[in-house]
Amino acid sequence: MKSQNRRSFLRASTAITAAATGLTPTTAHAGPKNLLSPDRLGVLVDTTVCIGCRHCEWACKTAHDLDTPPLETYEDRTPFEKMRRPDDTALTVVNAFASPARPDLPTTVKVQCMHCDHPACVSACIVGAISKQKDGAVLWDTDTCIGCRYCMVACPFQIPAFEYGKALQPDIMKCDFCTDRRTEGKLPACVESCPVEALTFGPREELVRVAREKIRRAPERYVDHILGEHEVGGTSWMYLADRPFGELAFPKLSDRPAPGVSESIQHGIFAYFVPPVSLYALLGAVMWTSRQRAADEEEHS
Repeated sequence: MKSQNRRSFLRASTAITAAATGLTPTTAHAGPKNLLSPDRLGVLVDTTVCIGCRHCEWACKTAHDLDTPPLETYEDRTPFEKMRRPDDTALTVVNAFASPARPDLPTTVKVQCMHCDHPACVSACIVGAISKQKDGAVLWDTDTCIGCRYCMVACPFQIPAFEYGKALQPDIMKCDFCTDRRTEGKLPACVESCPVEALTFGPREELVRVAREKIRRAPERYVDHILGEHEVGGTSWMYLADRPFGELAFPKLSDRPAPGVSESIQHGIFAYFVPPVSLYALLGAVMWTSRQRAADEEEHS
């Protein structure tokens, strides 16, 4: 009789789970979109040319309708006194790093989304709200996002930010490669605003050739390393510098694409969309079975 009760309970739990999901594997799965074109675009950042004017910060805020102070306020150098990261109020920031050899001339470095070729954020997103576009941009879709913030955890460069200050409809915020501007035939706002041409925009493959030629022509000026050429499988934004990138607060990353393990696990688990209520039903069934087994053993002891 007890075996029959147990089977009845498990059948009921299965029915509850099926009703709770209400979705088939075909309709539930949201695979990531990751398009890699040999013609994808990028930006080469030459940190040896950057003067730390922060015009790129101002232009980015203006282009994305963020609260933007007057341009003249960016002459203030006090923000360089502490390390900053992009957040929901600033999609790019510039940091300064003192050099023992040149204490009066720090290296200034612009930071923003790297638009990885194999983005960990795309892999981590369980609903396909983030995608790698053919032109190289990694974009976020507010209408699809469920606010899990897995992309923030997955990003090896610690870039995506969440609008914690917004009670209603908070967004994930990050550089969008000025997609709207580029569809109008314009340059990314930061590139257009740079007065010293520290930022070069163009096809990624061409930018790699330009970077290698710069290193070849001036080996005393640059370390022999193009950051982003190979790191985490390659990125659309790449950097040149006069010293090791570890000294400029860049994480040390392997050439292996960051999604690797997470993609197979994340999308394997959520391919069948098992929502919390189903997990609770399963957990309840396990607990009920365990209690019944204990009761049976006690009865027969």
